[in-house]
Amino acid sequence: MSEFHWVFGIHAVEALLQRQPGSVEALYFQLGRRDERMDTLQQLADAAGIASRQLPRDELDEMVRDRHQGVVARTRGGRTLREKDLEQLLDSLDHQPLLLILDGVTDPHNLGACLRSADAAGVDAVIAPKDKSVGLNATVRKVACGAAEVIPFVQVTNLARALRDLQQRGVWLIGAAGEAEQSLYDCDLSGPIALIMGAEGKGMRRLTREHCDHLVKLPMAGSVSSLNVSVATGVCLFEAVRQRRAQAVVPA
Repeated sequence: MSEFHWVFGIHAVEALLQRQPGSVEALYFQLGRRDERMDTLQQLADAAGIASRQLPRDELDEMVRDRHQGVVARTRGGRTLREKDLEQLLDSLDHQPLLLILDGVTDPHNLGACLRSADAAGVDAVIAPKDKSVGLNATVRKVACGAAEVIPFVQVTNLARALRDLQQRGVWLIGAAGEAEQSLYDCDLSGPIALIMGAEGKGMRRLTREHCDHLVKLPMAGSVSSLNVSVATGVCLFEAVRQRRAQAVVPA
C-alpha cells in the first residue's frame, strides 16, 4: 500500500490544490460548513477531478490532531527523497545548486516555515538528519502551506558524510553561527552553496560546524542575541537570492 499523508487547514489545502493537485487522493469537508473560502476549495477540487466528501466534525478530528479549519486532504506522500535520489537531482540541475541543510530542527512549526521560505527562494532541496530532527508530519505540512508537497526533502542517516559528499561535488558549505566573525552580507553566496542552519537554541553540532567552509553571522543591532531558526533561514536564503540575481544581470 502506498504511503499517504494528511494536509489540513484552509491555506495549506488551497496551496496544495493550486500547485500539486495530482498528489491529492481525496478531500474532506466539515459537514454544514459552507462559505466563500470552502467554495473556492471545492471549485479547485472539481477542476482537478478530485473526489470530495462532507463528514461530521468529529470524524475530521479523528483524522488529524490539530486545528483543521473544516478541511482535510489525503495526499500521496510528499517530496521526501532517498540519498541516492538527491545525487540524481543534483546531476540534473542546469544551474548552480542552492541547498538548505537543517541540523537538528525539532519543532514542526519551524521546519514548516523553513520549507515555505526555501520554496519561495528557489531552493533545490532541503536536507536534514534522520535522528533528532522532525520529519514531514501533518503539522509541518500545514505550516508549510503546500511547500512540503513540492520541495524535495531529504533525510540522511549520516549528515557528516552527506556534507563531505556535497563538498566533493564542489558545493560550498556556509554555516550560520552567532559567534562567527564574518557577516552574512560579506560572504559570497552566488555560487554552488548549501546554507546550514542549526537547531533551536543549540545551533549546529560540533561535527557539522567543522565541515563548514565558511561561518557567517547575521548582524544584530538590537538587544536580542539571536533570531528564531526559521526567521534566520529566510534572511540567509534571500541574501543568497539577491546575490545570485545580481550576478546574473552583470554584463559579461
